Amino acid sequence: MAEEADGVAMRRVSALFGPICTLENLHLAYRKARRGKRYRPEVAAFSHDLASNLLALQQGLLVETWTPNPPRTFWISDPKRRLISAPPFPDRVVHHAVMNLLEPVVDRSLIPDTYACRKGKGTHAALLRASEFARRYRYVLKSDIQKYFPSIDHEILKGLFRRKLKDPPLLRLLDRIVDGSGPQEEVIDWFPGDDLFTPVERRHGLPIGNLTSQIFASWMLDPLDHFVKETLRVPGYVRYMDDLLLFADSKAFLREAAREVRCFLERFRLRLHGRKTRTIPLRQGVNFLGFRSYPWGRRLTTATKVRQQRKLAAHRLAYAEGLVDLQDVGLSIRCMVAHADWGGGRRFWTGLLGRTPFRSHGSG
Repeated sequence: MAEEADGVAMRRVSALFGPICTLENLHLAYRKARRGKRYRPEVAAFSHDLASNLLALQQGLLVETWTPNPPRTFWISDPKRRLISAPPFPDRVVHHAVMNLLEPVVDRSLIPDTYACRKGKGTHAALLRASEFARRYRYVLKSDIQKYFPSIDHEILKGLFRRKLKDPPLLRLLDRIVDGSGPQEEVIDWFPGDDLFTPVERRHGLPIGNLTSQIFASWMLDPLDHFVKETLRVPGYVRYMDDLLLFADSKAFLREAAREVRCFLERFRLRLHGRKTRTIPLRQGVNFLGFRSYPWGRRLTTATKVRQQRKLAAHRLAYAEGLVDLQDVGLSIRCMVAHADWGGGRRFWTGLLGRTPFRSHGSG
């Protein structure tokens, strides 16, 4: 059955729920969920009686009695203050089981130039594409969405599920996952047609930390991607989650595009971040995903350097107190150095590592 959604023809998909609930898929989901965490107590407890636990999950899914359990919540401040929700391990298994089947299907409807939570895409692919457009065009409109995860409207998100899927038990499962989001950061905002109480009556917010939240949040902006490329016909466009870059040779064209995007997003009860929406000459460079991109290359931003310095200091402290071994520290540092090298950061890291050696507990 073909439907028209914001000018995008799509065929709704069915018959995914059964394959999601197979023991084979649940076991694959278990292996993905435990990756890098197998020695944590809750993972070890689940693994100790793996067959029974997977059968219990399968039964709960098939008879539709499974519901999300309360997550562990905590705040982080890197780079800005955010509320993180860590779901219990059995819930993470369910999230992976759903996405094993659903993600490849939905991915086919996405435009090529959205890069978050997609196989073969990611941060570095987005940086390469942004650099390509920086060489090709004179100006860039940079923006993001104000308090994006806390602002995501549950009713609108569920409506988007129904535009892509016609599998009733799967839709009910996705609804339960969204409904189980728990309290999120408060966002009070009014949109056209609202009355005084609308912002507090409508449920909104997805928990940062859930696999499903990350992917749902990326899919939520799929209509915007198609609007920017197919209606506004912006020649160069890159999106990573809610970070947006629109490239063109005309500053006036980009300013008008910003106005159109603001109006479009109101339909989804979302707003562009006013202070962070700017049209920039590319010769000045544009900050994106921790780097500053120019027509001639990339450089690490100061904020990224500060974050990496803090991570290195935390590694030094953990090693000095005997909480981690040098092999684990070395792997983490190699990953950070390789990432920084995308913006000429090797000299920066050589200086960091040379100033203070790692000392273990009791080494004097």
